[in-house]
Amino acid sequence: MSIFEGAGVALVTPMNADGSVNYDKLEEILEFQIKGGTNSIIICGTTGEASTLSEKEHMDAIRFTCDKVNGRIPVIAGTGSNSTQTAIQLSTEAVDAGADALLVVTPYYNKATQSGLKGHFTAIAEAAKLPVILYNIPGRTGVKIEAETVVDLWKSVDNIVAVKDATGDLAETVKVLSMSDGGVDVYSGNDDITVPIMSVGGKGVISVLSNILPKETHDMVKACLDGDFATGAKAQLKYYHLIKALFCEVNPIPVKKAMNIMGMEVGPLRLPLTEMEKSHADMLREEMKKVGIDVKC
Repeated sequence: MSIFEGAGVALVTPMNADGSVNYDKLEEILEFQIKGGTNSIIICGTTGEASTLSEKEHMDAIRFTCDKVNGRIPVIAGTGSNSTQTAIQLSTEAVDAGADALLVVTPYYNKATQSGLKGHFTAIAEAAKLPVILYNIPGRTGVKIEAETVVDLWKSVDNIVAVKDATGDLAETVKVLSMSDGGVDVYSGNDDITVPIMSVGGKGVISVLSNILPKETHDMVKACLDGDFATGAKAQLKYYHLIKALFCEVNPIPVKKAMNIMGMEVGPLRLPLTEMEKSHADMLREEMKKVGIDVKC
């Protein structure tokens, strides 16, 4: 059984002006997502600036999210690290916090071999017991989980059940699904190719776009799950330029800016991420207007 089908949001971590985590705002945006029909909350992933959170902040945010969501939809905790032992610690603490599943990113900087990746993910999954989504994002981590490795892990470790595919390579997506006979649950990690991935058997998306358009993202993915790919494709094309604007600088710089433009007041970023360039912010604002988003500033 899939952890979820549909649109999961890769949630931002809202900050106060002093850079501390804004838990009042986090509760507010969780309710905004649930009201919008989001099928799963992914907390403390890339979009959540997990790499700049302390381990205490990281776990506090996961606990807070599990408490506030309270079983209404699955909470998937980002617990990856380039240290296997740190990832095990975060993952087991996420189990205790009440997470429903784990999103575990490829270990960055180390540039592990495929054998090393197998050992890393196996150790985490066996320690934590919860369902695990492998997070394959070579553009940020410097190493790719090859299709053969994804499928081997799925076959050999019972609770490794899915992959967030942010490779941007549809041929690799097809290869994973073909080699596993559709058994690996694939979630698009790129908002601009959600519908193409779903057309070959993907289960949904772990979405940045959903931070600002939860209902619209949910409806696009739901159409695909219902077999109405024409409607899904129409939405994919409608939001293409907005999605590109959301990635014109490194994620989550643009999406946090978009939320602030909407008046959601999710606050600043933590260094080394910095405020969006004015020209890019102006472009983002125009693309938001074009799809009917109410711009406050």
